[in-house]
Amino acid sequence: MDDFNQKSLVSYGRGNTGEDEDMDMTPMVDVTFLLLIFFVMTAAFTLQKSLPIPTPQSEEASTQAIPQETEEDPEFLTIRVDSDSTFWIINPDGDEEEVGTTVELYSRVKMIRLENDSISKLVVRAHEDSYHERVVAAIDAGSIAGMDQVQLMTVSEDD
Repeated sequence: MDDFNQKSLVSYGRGNTGEDEDMDMTPMVDVTFLLLIFFVMTAAFTLQKSLPIPTPQSEEASTQAIPQETEEDPEFLTIRVDSDSTFWIINPDGDEEEVGTTVELYSRVKMIRLENDSISKLVVRAHEDSYHERVVAAIDAGSIAGMDQVQLMTVSEDD
C-alpha cells in the first residue's frame, strides 16, 4: 500500500522525484516581446510642426527688421491674431478677411500663395493676449504654404 501512495503522490505532483526541473522561460520571453511590440506599434507619436524662432538678445538691435507697412508690400502676406485669438488674413492689396478654424487658415494661406507667386514672406502679427496655440498655428500656416520667411510681431493693441 505504501508503494501505491507514493506513486499516486508523484503522479499528482506532490512528491519529489529527486530531479530539479528548471522552469522554461521561453514562453515568458515571448510574451514580453509581444507586449513590447504591441505598445511600440500602438503608441501615438506627435511631430513638432512649428518653426523655431530665436529669442531676441536684449543688448543687440533686432536683426530681422519688419517693414511698418507690410500690408502694401507685394511680397508680404500678413496674418493677424487678435486678442480674441481670431485669425485675420491681410492681403497685399489691403483686403482683410476673417478665418475661423486652423484648417481653413492652412488652406486659405496655401491658396493665396499659389494664386500670387510674388508673395514669399509671411508676417504674423499676434496680440499679446492671444492664445499661443493660435500664434503657432499661424506660423505653421506659413511653413506649410512654403513661405521663404516667416516673421512674428507682438502687438499690444488691436487694429
